Amino acid sequence: MVIVTEEMTKQFHKLMEEIDERHKDTFKNVHQGYPTGTLKRFLRARDGNLSKAHKMLVDCLDWRIQNDIDDILTKPISPTELYRTIRDTQLVGLSGYTKEGHPVFVIGAGFSTYDKASVNYYVQSHIQMNEYRDRVMLPSASRKFGRHISTCIKILDMTGLKLSALNQVKLLTVISNIDDLNYPEKTETYYIVNAPYIFSACWKVVKPLLQERTRKKVQVLQGSGKDELLKIMDYGSLPHFCKREGSGSGSSRNLSDDCYSLDNDFHQELYNYIKSRAELTRPARPTRQGSLHIGFPEPNPDDVKIVETIETECQKFGHQNDL
Repeated sequence: MVIVTEEMTKQFHKLMEEIDERHKDTFKNVHQGYPTGTLKRFLRARDGNLSKAHKMLVDCLDWRIQNDIDDILTKPISPTELYRTIRDTQLVGLSGYTKEGHPVFVIGAGFSTYDKASVNYYVQSHIQMNEYRDRVMLPSASRKFGRHISTCIKILDMTGLKLSALNQVKLLTVISNIDDLNYPEKTETYYIVNAPYIFSACWKVVKPLLQERTRKKVQVLQGSGKDELLKIMDYGSLPHFCKREGSGSGSSRNLSDDCYSLDNDFHQELYNYIKSRAELTRPARPTRQGSLHIGFPEPNPDDVKIVETIETECQKFGHQNDL
């Protein structure tokens, strides 16, 4: 892994002093008072290549300006669509924080259904969660834990994963590509739990295709991963699907601590924050509820290759099992 030196960031700072005012304004929403840390993230994402990191960051700022990302937290979709997209289809939630203060996001990858809302709703809700994480949650965690916290961890529950998940791969690639280009190095570690054989089979062939930096961030844990996860977080921050051995998202969806429930604090706080921001800005900038049309970046050739590999492996697996 590349080591980002002080000289690299110093040169990067000089380049960023030359950008225009609109880029500087949106850059403030990106770095949240920590420009050096942000420049280091982009440098790591481009393996220390200053020219490539600078282009990547400027392209990110252009994307934010063109798609009005700075104001995305003032533009809610209807509560019904927001909840359906975030909870009933994507199954995304927050279970708590690690002992070091990193927010713990959970994704019910196995039971997620990506055919019940438009791609634009998925992308909008995903970006809103990213922006809420970066502009509200991480600064709040930094104050609470008394140190700068700029990353989160993600726990992906693979319970219920089936071959039909093949239909979701390309949409997930769109979301992944947006994150790679515009929110690089924001996830400390990805923990995979409750992985069935189909995931393990695909992982063996996909893992060598990933960049070393990405491979090191992914940890596939045994079963629900409870024992390993308790090394980095308290029991109260464990996702509901890890608190009972052998249980997955589906068997505990009605529990009071269900990370995906509408009553979960994270979902309530996210929606109320967006709603209140929209009400504050409505007199100056009337906002119509509905899906935004955010520009999708061109697919990364490496991602395309990975998707094709997953498709091939799933097809092989299906034929072997007469599916």
